[in-house]
Amino acid sequence: MAARRTTKKKAATKKVTKKKSPARKKRKSVVADIAAVKKRNAALDKLAVKKIIGAATDVYQHILKRQKPDLSFPVRSLGNVQYSKKQGYFSIGKQKKVRTLTVNTVKGFAQTLRMMGLSKEMIETNDFATKRDAYYQSKNWEDARFDEQTESDSVMDDIEALFSVDGVSREQLRFVPDDHGGAVAGNLMVIDPDRDTGVVERIDCTRFGSGAYSIPSNVEHLSFETDADFVLVIETGGVFQRLQSHKFWQTSNCILVSMAGVPTRATRRFVRKLSDECTLPVYAFVDCDPYGISNIYRTLKVGSGNAAHLSQFFCVPQASYLGVTPQDIIDYDLPTHPLHDVDIKRAKDALKNDPFFKEHKEWQKAIQQLLKMGVRAEQQALAKWGLNYVIEEYLPRKLEQTARFLP
Repeated sequence: MAARRTTKKKAATKKVTKKKSPARKKRKSVVADIAAVKKRNAALDKLAVKKIIGAATDVYQHILKRQKPDLSFPVRSLGNVQYSKKQGYFSIGKQKKVRTLTVNTVKGFAQTLRMMGLSKEMIETNDFATKRDAYYQSKNWEDARFDEQTESDSVMDDIEALFSVDGVSREQLRFVPDDHGGAVAGNLMVIDPDRDTGVVERIDCTRFGSGAYSIPSNVEHLSFETDADFVLVIETGGVFQRLQSHKFWQTSNCILVSMAGVPTRATRRFVRKLSDECTLPVYAFVDCDPYGISNIYRTLKVGSGNAAHLSQFFCVPQASYLGVTPQDIIDYDLPTHPLHDVDIKRAKDALKNDPFFKEHKEWQKAIQQLLKMGVRAEQQALAKWGLNYVIEEYLPRKLEQTARFLP
């Protein structure tokens, strides 16, 4: 809060000066940020349309030459993923799957091109569609319509993977998730300009009472003001609600983000954008079980195998793991539950096949410790020592030792 107190102190002095006030400079900076975002998005729109036209033109030229056209898509699986500590996130490998126009593939080929055409139309008209919207839109495509949404979702994923190699995300293609992101509370001002009028809304995340700001499905147009020290992302809604209601964000000068399980694309992008633009560390607070570690945390930090093509946009490589750790179970004498067969399989798969965990010996040691203990523990297990133990003891103690957090 020091920055805000300093601003108020300067504002209180009544010296006559021609210099602009700090508040004025901040507003001008926001305007500049919004202009920069608009310029960048316009460039991405232009690039996306160019790539769509290029892919369609290539198909057309092959047909004119009486050749079989094809489209080449990256293989979306953990087996086609690369990871390095320096890069910090999963990237798609070189394996490709080729879709060639034949009698047997003509429907899928036509659906892919129609989906690209829908994307181009939405970019040019500044519109968007959810996955469900796109599925129903195809009902006007006659023989190219989708029978099930799983089919349209798969084609959409392929198109995203195809253009992601050129730095174009699904959101740039104007396909947005059906669900919104997580919830946010704390020392943060979200700057949200209306996409049509340009009128700017300044959303103060400290002023939602017992509620919280809901992350929208598309966050590219947002910018931020904050003097917080870090971002704390939380797996469960219950723990987030407790920290929010007791204003943990105020006593610790931080921003709280609820992931509500595996974080949505919007949540990950929001946290990544916030961390990058405001130079904030990100700490993850999740359950100590193979799912919380290898699905929720790993997805937040480096991405996932079947969506490695979008990790460059959505993962948060600067995140580190606050807890709950296997060692916390011992140190805090936490109540536990036995690992199920599916937990054991997931943990062993992470050790054997996951590039992220194979690269970090600290994580290999922690997962092996969890397997040896044969138990798992939830965040709420800390309530054994009191409903607010997590606020009064656990988090303050952990935050004094950030250098010891798991990578």
